[in-house]
Amino acid sequence: MIMDGQTMKSGSVAALRRIKNAIGVARAVLEHTSHTMLAGDFATSFAESNGFVAESLTTEASAAKCAAWRAGACQPNYRLDVTPDPALSCGPYAPLDVHSNSGSSTSEGGEEVALGGKRKTKVGHDTVSMIALDGKGGMAAGTSTNGLGFKVPGRVGDGPITGSGSYADAEVGGCGATGDGDIMMRFLPCYQAVESLRRGMTPQEAAEDAVWRMVRKYPEVSSGIVVVNTKGEHGGAGSGWTFTYSYRGGDMNETAVVEVPPVNGKGDKEL
Repeated sequence: MIMDGQTMKSGSVAALRRIKNAIGVARAVLEHTSHTMLAGDFATSFAESNGFVAESLTTEASAAKCAAWRAGACQPNYRLDVTPDPALSCGPYAPLDVHSNSGSSTSEGGEEVALGGKRKTKVGHDTVSMIALDGKGGMAAGTSTNGLGFKVPGRVGDGPITGSGSYADAEVGGCGATGDGDIMMRFLPCYQAVESLRRGMTPQEAAEDAVWRMVRKYPEVSSGIVVVNTKGEHGGAGSGWTFTYSYRGGDMNETAVVEVPPVNGKGDKEL
C-alpha cells in the first residue's frame, strides 16, 4: 500500500499474484482509480492493464523450500481446530466444532490444548515500510511485503491495510509498521500513533503507546512501529524482538540506523 498524506488517499493491493512490483500497482490504484484496494487475480488483471508484466515469481530456492515443507507434513502452518491434526498433516482439513464443551485439539508437538487454542507457528517475513517527508511539508508512507511464509492461501496481513501497515497525514506525521500482521491489523497501530501525535505526544511516545495497546491484549505479539512527525523527529518501539530502522535527510551524508529493543513487562502500562 501507499498513502498520500496531503490528500489522505491510499492505494493498495492484496493477494496479488505474478506481479513483481506490487507497490507500483498500489500506486496505480491510488492514481488511476477512486478505489482504495484491489485484490486477487483481478488486481493482477488491473496491473497488466496498467503496463505491469505478469510472470512466474517462483525461483529454484522457493520451489525447493515449498517441496521440503510439503515433505515435512506442511509444518509449520496456520490451521486451528481442524481435522486431521494440522501439526501432523497437510490436509485437506475439515473444521472441528469449536463451540462444543467437550473434545480437544492437538497443538504443535502433540501437546493437548482446549478447542480454540492457538498454535505458535511464527515464520519470518520481509516487510518494508517507509515514510517520506519533503521540504515543502508533503508526506507519504508505504508498505510492501510477501507476508508470512507458508500462510493459508488467500491470507491478507496488515501490510495493505491503511492505518495498520502504514499511515500518513501531512498535517501531523506518518507511521510504518511490521510484525505479527494478523494481530496488528486488529489495532490499526499506525493510525493510532498518528492520532497520538495529533494529541500532543512525541513520536517516541506515540510509538510506545501503540505497541502497549497491543501488548496489553497479546503479551507475546511481535511488533515494530516507527513514527515521524512533520518536523522530521522520529521514534520507534516494538515488542517480542529487537528490530532496526534507518533514516536519512537534511544535510546527512549517510544513513543512520537505530536499534530498538523490545518493551519490557506484560502490557500493564496505563494508557
